[in-house]
Amino acid sequence: MTRPVLYDYWRSSAAYRVRIALALKGVDWESRPIDLAAGEQAGAAYRAVNPQGLVPALEVDGALLTQSLAIIDYIDARWNEPRLIPADPAARAQAMARALVIAADIHPIANLRVLNSLRGDFAASEPQVTAWIHRWIGAGFATLEAQAPADGLLGGAAPDISDLCLVPQMYNARRFGLPLDPFPRLVRIDAALREWPAFAAAAPEAVKPA
Repeated sequence: MTRPVLYDYWRSSAAYRVRIALALKGVDWESRPIDLAAGEQAGAAYRAVNPQGLVPALEVDGALLTQSLAIIDYIDARWNEPRLIPADPAARAQAMARALVIAADIHPIANLRVLNSLRGDFAASEPQVTAWIHRWIGAGFATLEAQAPADGLLGGAAPDISDLCLVPQMYNARRFGLPLDPFPRLVRIDAALREWPAFAAAAPEAVKPA
């Protein structure tokens, strides 16, 4: 197998999820940084790789994979241990539902292109943009807080796909100054996960270009 290539941006929460999955599986991979802040994702060179113009994208085994949860699903099937998506149908659906609270309900409406549209197309002020971010991250976190266990991780004793989504979203929440006091279980889980070597290795500060 050729070495997988991850089209990545250090502060992308979607790419961060995939980096965690690769690290947990012990996969040796190559980074191809795409500078979202500079608009590189919209350029012809990257559009030729991924017509959607988003990160992450993973080149592996002769295929180009897009969308972070689909990529994680591939990684989980391709490298068996540790398991990130439960085999039991009910547990699998529950793990995916938690992951989608972040990947489908929070992230798409609080990512860079949406925030730039609020600023450019609707003349939103920075306080209004911040209020938007806080509203939607807070709503999703309230759901996850109600589902989170009193002990252990979202996935139980070991992280699952929902934990891989939680840590990057908590990074975003701190970045945008969302008060986290209403979410003590999520704060506890996030702190525990960031102590895992694979999570630490995938963190934005660990992969940020010099």
